[in-house]
Amino acid sequence: MQKVVSQGEWLAARKEFLAREKAFTRERDALSEARRKLPAVGVDKEYVFEGPQGPVALADLFAGKRQLIVYHLMFDPADDAACPHCSFVVDSIASGLVHLQARDTAFVAISRAPVAKIEAFRKRMGWTFPWVSSFGNSFNYDFHVTLDASKGSTTYNYAPWEHEGEMPGLSVFIRDGKRILHSYSTYMRGLDIFMSPYHLLDATPMGRNEADGIMSWVRYHDEYEAAPKAPAACCAD
Repeated sequence: MQKVVSQGEWLAARKEFLAREKAFTRERDALSEARRKLPAVGVDKEYVFEGPQGPVALADLFAGKRQLIVYHLMFDPADDAACPHCSFVVDSIASGLVHLQARDTAFVAISRAPVAKIEAFRKRMGWTFPWVSSFGNSFNYDFHVTLDASKGSTTYNYAPWEHEGEMPGLSVFIRDGKRILHSYSTYMRGLDIFMSPYHLLDATPMGRNEADGIMSWVRYHDEYEAAPKAPAACCAD
């Protein structure tokens, strides 16, 4: 329980904390600027995905925009639903996509599940953003969000990873004329910044309230009346 104080004491403590918040904001701005200055690498493979209307190339996913943000949405081909934690992330992103488009930036989710399963789950969730299947190409392995030693994909979050299977991530691409460049990818806790409900909870006295495990409380947004726990957290580091 928080300490209860007078208005004057509260204001003094709040102003002291504000100095820390401002320092954090300035450091975050500096980090964002440094991120924008990272080098990029050319994407030389001709990736072709399967969309609801048929095959679609990586260049097509830009939808006429200069930049493209890809969310690597965990959805194993053997499953009938995407990861609930990834679903939490894209729930947080989906409502703001019109604003990204206004800044010359497209967004797409990419998963290895077949299109029929993707479309069924999309309909259930009510999502309207573009979402394509990478089952027929090496995209997930090349960007280290499907780990499989037989495919040469054994690192995650830029370090060796002992487990195999689907993992979450976000990648950013930019067009330089006709050439596509990969500028950035982030994984694990690097995805935290995209989860707006978490940052609203961070402003409350109870915070994220996750003593029983990171993201242990997260459900599909149509299942919050149900009791079963979500799978073990995949974004703890």
